[in-house]
Amino acid sequence: MEEQIKAKLDELRVGLQADGGDLELVKIEGKVVYLRLVGHCGSCPFAMMTLKQGIEAGLQEIDPEITVERVVEEQMP
Repeated sequence: MEEQIKAKLDELRVGLQADGGDLELVKIEGKVVYLRLVGHCGSCPFAMMTLKQGIEAGLQEIDPEITVERVVEEQMP
């Protein structure tokens, strides 16, 4: 299933790249996919909507139980 997820993410990232952003696959644990949004997507106020309604929904075509979690860099003081 990991290869299917990676292939689907490659399909979905095209839309993000068109808007000046991208995604990085951090890890896959079972049916939880951890992603980092980068570029314009990293600071976009619609980032969670993109993750849940766009990316997670796309990945659920592979398996409806897949969920996506956002990984955010820790803020430096």
